Amino acid sequence: MPVHVATPRGPGPWPGVVVLHDALGMTQEVRNQAAWLAGDGYLAAVPDLYSGRGMMAGVISIMREARARRGRSFEGIEAIRASLAAREDCTGAIGVIGFCMGGGLALLLAANRGFAVSSVNYGTAPKDAYSASFLKGACPIVGSYGGRDRSLRGAAARIERVLTAVGVEHDVKEYPDAGHAFLNDYARSGDRAPLLFAVARKLTPGMGYHEASAQDARRRILAFFGAHLKV
Repeated sequence: MPVHVATPRGPGPWPGVVVLHDALGMTQEVRNQAAWLAGDGYLAAVPDLYSGRGMMAGVISIMREARARRGRSFEGIEAIRASLAAREDCTGAIGVIGFCMGGGLALLLAANRGFAVSSVNYGTAPKDAYSASFLKGACPIVGSYGGRDRSLRGAAARIERVLTAVGVEHDVKEYPDAGHAFLNDYARSGDRAPLLFAVARKLTPGMGYHEASAQDARRRILAFFGAHLKV
């Protein structure tokens, strides 16, 4: 599985973060997310979850794997997590962050998968991933959702309620002016979305990058990661 790695400047060792892309795959935008994390002192690795199978086939396969909680994507992510932890320039503490589809995977990986912290950004996952039975014993979670995201209506309140009930440390926030994908700045990255996704954005009110919400979410993510990875 090909991996893009962003390395911080200066002397290590550094904590590691596995960065999981959304349905658009290995874009410049997700590489920029890795660079942002590297700029704050994290060894950031982005696996290409679609490698060898194309976008649509990749989406379908990952959806199946997410329901089963196993498969090629989970095996590849675990291999990358373990390889990061074993590097001499890594402290061994590893977090995970994901967006949309990748956010759903980040949620699924929060429970008993070896990660010290998980950042779930508008995570699209099976409903039982948002349940007390699944999240009991999960690592600390920082979650960010858009109030205008119709596909995840009520998700922020639900995960906040469940994490509180099971005693998992968390920071969950819903941004009222933001929609789906509000952390992903494809225009500034120069990425061109496939026609199907471009049409979906036009038909979905509020979908896409929202500067003020994104800035606050990044601040919260870095603060939460700092508390759980830089110890």
